[in-house]
Amino acid sequence: MYNMDRLYEAVAKKGNVCVGLDTSPDYVPPLERRKTSSDAEAVFNFNRAIIDATADAAACFKVQIAYYEAMGIEGLRCFAKTLKYVRDRGSLVISDIKRGDIADTARQYAKAHFEGDFESDFVTLSPYMGLDSIEPWLEYAERGGKGAFVLMRTSNRGMKDFEYLELKGSGESENDGPRRLYDAVGEKLTGIAGKHRGVHGYLAFGAVAGADPKSGADREEAGAIRAKYPDLFFLIPGYGAQGGAADDAALFLRGGNGGVVNASRSILKAWTVEEAAARESVSVPRQKAGLSAVAEAALKAAEEMRDAIRKAAG
Repeated sequence: MYNMDRLYEAVAKKGNVCVGLDTSPDYVPPLERRKTSSDAEAVFNFNRAIIDATADAAACFKVQIAYYEAMGIEGLRCFAKTLKYVRDRGSLVISDIKRGDIADTARQYAKAHFEGDFESDFVTLSPYMGLDSIEPWLEYAERGGKGAFVLMRTSNRGMKDFEYLELKGSGESENDGPRRLYDAVGEKLTGIAGKHRGVHGYLAFGAVAGADPKSGADREEAGAIRAKYPDLFFLIPGYGAQGGAADDAALFLRGGNGGVVNASRSILKAWTVEEAAARESVSVPRQKAGLSAVAEAALKAAEEMRDAIRKAAG
């Protein structure tokens, strides 16, 4: 069984929420930071509280390595401890590393993140150096069921700088409209991962498809992406702090499954005055807040997000 099968089953049981542990030390309540000897220790304690609180309401967790690299060696130890803690609890974890190198270098990256201290169930990858940046990672799908999400149509402000470049040649017709760079990524990913199909019909490697705010033609485009790549499971960023809503994310789902929707700040910072006001909820005074308040607010935010997506997906 591939990890993508396990993720499909987790979504069916728990919903589509992916809790993003993009944890800055600034997110940790001051009271808790003062109890620890380092930012890395404070972040791990914070992460552990979030994981324990939301594990039953989240299909998976995503850990963005940049936040941990920024804390140096201790931060990387925190990264490793966080990954291990998620997996030891029986949950699935995505290392958000966006690697994109080729050949032997890619093999070393794959070894680093699919084995050893940084072992994860999934990683994120950038495809723009070519398929030889993806192939070494697929070896771990073959022998260990590992998975990846390849950048395809993202949710960031600059996504149209490259992903929307129009391509000429095969696959384009007057009726189909423009064929874009992200289409080529989806097509080639489907081709290269095609022999690694799980029991639920999805390939071992999926794609990143962003849930930025959509209207009109953009909603049609999102529906077309979902229809064009029925075999790809989607990691869906853009929800919450980036402006995407439940009905935006639901456009990339199939029967309520086929994707996980990432949220980071809206869950990690749910205990703060700013996030509580946005959700019309009650906050705890910043100087008095502890990890119990963090956990309670995170769970409520995750459950609200889960229920909103389920409702939007019908």
